[in-house]
Amino acid sequence: VHEVDNRRDSESEESEEENPAERNMIWIFSRRFQLSAPKLASRRRVVQELLSDLLRVSQNLFSDSFFPVLEPVIGVGSACEGWSPHKEEDIVYCMFVPLKPPRGHVFHLEPDSTGEMPQTSMRVRVELVCTCTGEQPDQNMLCFLHHSEQQLKRNQVASLLHTLCTGPYLDGEKIALWFQTFVISAWSMVPQSRRYSMKVLPSCRSCKMKLMKASGRSLFVETVFSVQQGDSDIFLSSQPPEAQLPPSTMWLESYAVAEAKFFRHVAMQAPPRSCHLKCLRLCARILEGSGLSIYALKTTVMHLLTLIPLSEWQHKYLLMRVDDTMRYLRCCLEEKRLKHFFFDNEDMPQEISLPPAFQGAQPLNLFQHLAQDPAAQTEALKKFDDL
Repeated sequence: VHEVDNRRDSESEESEEENPAERNMIWIFSRRFQLSAPKLASRRRVVQELLSDLLRVSQNLFSDSFFPVLEPVIGVGSACEGWSPHKEEDIVYCMFVPLKPPRGHVFHLEPDSTGEMPQTSMRVRVELVCTCTGEQPDQNMLCFLHHSEQQLKRNQVASLLHTLCTGPYLDGEKIALWFQTFVISAWSMVPQSRRYSMKVLPSCRSCKMKLMKASGRSLFVETVFSVQQGDSDIFLSSQPPEAQLPPSTMWLESYAVAEAKFFRHVAMQAPPRSCHLKCLRLCARILEGSGLSIYALKTTVMHLLTLIPLSEWQHKYLLMRVDDTMRYLRCCLEEKRLKHFFFDNEDMPQEISLPPAFQGAQPLNLFQHLAQDPAAQTEALKKFDDL
């Protein structure tokens, strides 16, 4: 980081007259590694429109039920942020669908006390609340607490506790199966069914869809269910990382919405043709086979976007920013420490809302596993240097 800062003054002078060879190198990198940002944005809009249409159908089908209320989708992940480390045919457009409690129910978030998961996890406890009173009592709804079981069975559909919960807790697997079944039955009701054929792919905690055009081109969509923490941009996610499979009532803390919001903030503040997304994609391709996670790279670039003035992320500085990113990463490998972006970060944009506990909290170390395993650190450094 110090090296990045020390080069700041000389860098601006050197860049004013761009070296023709360097300009050619930037052009080659851009052509080879940059997936068209407009194409990503166009397909993201297609996916968002599709899910918005599906949710409208769900509102009609489930208006008299007590399934979770499906809120408007939020695009997350690299494809929705405007970059992707994957080849075009392998890109998955990920959408969060926030869940709200239906009438007569409330959600309570309970931190996991077992300590079995490496990241923060919680259970979503569902409770019934009285609907007899209130400012606008629903005359067509029986109160789950104050009407008899016989009346409820005879006159009202089952509560959420009896459909998509295990015990008192919201069950991610049951929600995924419910939504997958809904998508299959509702597909003919959305306009997209006239342009695409659709297949629901196997997934136990989310809804994965493959959309196919007559031309043979495919589009992959993953719907992940989430529960918001208060009014913050931090959510609990139904979909665990591939290496983990917690109980189906365990929901893992996700920073994906806050990350997407951060990249939107950068896009609004950065100069035209900013190179930060190209930098991310290029570094991801360079790091293939290194064993370093894409998330570690993304965290590094987010840190650099707050350390280096956005005016210095113009397109002509692409190679410098790639160099900064690789040097920062190597420094973190040497020190066995890469600080999580959203904990105790004084440079956090004000429009990103975090839970109060994040301020002053002990920062998570994304390279903690290297600090605990010297041999793994040595191997990581060797692979990195071999690049």
